[in-house]
Amino acid sequence: MTNITDFFVSLGYWPSAGSFGFNTDILATNPINLSVVLGVLIFFGKGVCASCILNDLLDNRKQRILSTIRNSEELRKGAIEQLERARARLRKVEIEADEYRMNGYSDIEREKVNLINATSDSLERLENYKNETLYFEQQRAINQVRQRVFEQALQGALGTLNSCLNNELHFRTISANISTLGAMEKIKD
Repeated sequence: MTNITDFFVSLGYWPSAGSFGFNTDILATNPINLSVVLGVLIFFGKGVCASCILNDLLDNRKQRILSTIRNSEELRKGAIEQLERARARLRKVEIEADEYRMNGYSDIEREKVNLINATSDSLERLENYKNETLYFEQQRAINQVRQRVFEQALQGALGTLNSCLNNELHFRTISANISTLGAMEKIKD
């Protein structure tokens, strides 16, 4: 028996920092304190069953966990509903954005076509105005040339008449014109 006692005593002297060993010091291991606490619990809790207290504690804990789970589920359902509403709004906004984009492209295309048509009309009017101006200037130039040719021909004819016309020719021309006028008067009557 001394060997066993020596064994336990020798275990008590081993350094305990960082190693495993048995502590033979009764006051250091607190078995007295534990027995006092258990004695007090048994004395004062005679009618109370330890398993009942433990069951009540576990039931309370279970109820808190279940209520937390229910609250979490409700929050999750609310979050899912909000997510669905947000997705619906996003789809609606995307549809509206597509409509605005398409309308914008349509408006741009319409404006482009209108601008091209207006520019084409303006160019056509300018082309017509240019053609009218050219025609007017051509007609004016032709009229000026005609007037100049007529004046030169008239001056040439007057020059020829003045040089060729003598009194006798002049007298015959006047007589022929008077007879023509007289014949015309007889026809009228």
